[in-house]
Amino acid sequence: MNPQQHATILSKNQAPSLIKLCACMVYELLTIIALCIVFAGIFYGIFGDATEGVRRLFQQVFLWAILGTYYLWCWTKSGQTVAMQAWHLKVVAQDNATLSMQMALRRYVLASLSFVLCGLGFLWVVVDKDRLFLHDRLLKCKIIIA
Repeated sequence: MNPQQHATILSKNQAPSLIKLCACMVYELLTIIALCIVFAGIFYGIFGDATEGVRRLFQQVFLWAILGTYYLWCWTKSGQTVAMQAWHLKVVAQDNATLSMQMALRRYVLASLSFVLCGLGFLWVVVDKDRLFLHDRLLKCKIIIA
């Protein structure tokens, strides 16, 4: 193995920089907003106004499930969402394998809880020596350079 191949293999197992992670998260946010606009429109078309009561709760659960479907599909098929592909990042298990459906579901639920708690689990990346989000630390998965 020549030095360039060795450096490529090492870089693909390294954690991305904080700047790259933040840029990817901004892109993820734009994707989430777009998906929510489209599917909220579909929801309104089927069920009507959902500004209060049970319909509002149902709409929130519906959008959370749609986003979950998107993330689970991406993480289990390739390990990359659209934003992660753009920033050359990949989420993998400890052994660098693609996440199982069960692991991806756990990651989505914990990341959702982290988001609800003012993003504290995402801010964890600033203090983590391996630049892992709290949900990745707990689940023993990681984001690497793809």
